Amino acid sequence: MIHHHIDLGSVLRGTVCALYSNLVTRPTGVAVRTEIERAIAEAGGRTVTVIDFSQVTLLDFSCADEIVAKLMLRSVEDAARAIEARAQEAREAGVPEGYFVFRGVCDRHLDAIEAVLERHGLAIVAQVDGRAQLVGEVAAEERAAWDRLCELGAADAEALGADAAPLLERLAARRLVMPVDGGWAAVGARLELPPEPGPARGRAA
Repeated sequence: MIHHHIDLGSVLRGTVCALYSNLVTRPTGVAVRTEIERAIAEAGGRTVTVIDFSQVTLLDFSCADEIVAKLMLRSVEDAARAIEARAQEAREAGVPEGYFVFRGVCDRHLDAIEAVLERHGLAIVAQVDGRAQLVGEVAAEERAAWDRLCELGAADAEALGADAAPLLERLAARRLVMPVDGGWAAVGARLELPPEPGPARGRAA
């Protein structure tokens, strides 16, 4: 498994403007997402990519849609292809297996992110105040199973109850849990990351 850490502030300044820290307008979102997808494609195989918002001052709805929603939509589409082809055959066929953790998310980002996730019926793993949690469209039983997996680190379906297997398969199809050693792990639950940098400074455009 390959772990990526992608600082959106750095990507933004490299693709749009060296002094820019605002993710606004759809073309900006497309440019940033394209860079992220290129980095993931170069790695191949199973990847866990941390998308770091710590240095982003402002996020509008169009950029949230282009970056957060479209990255997750394509990941979920890949999961559906893998399920159809079975996991081993999918790996041999080169179907990507990409998971995401969105780090450094705070109140100034959440309105836009939650709106686009609701529109598409998606959920993400976000690190808020140093703690991984689900954000978006999540049923109560999905959230409970995911939280329990976080506590356990990794477990098989039996550890979560007699009816947990279909629920875990559903979470896997949404790229919120991943199969590990015959069991399951919550995405982002045991991810070791360096301390978060301070928030971005500067005036919003």
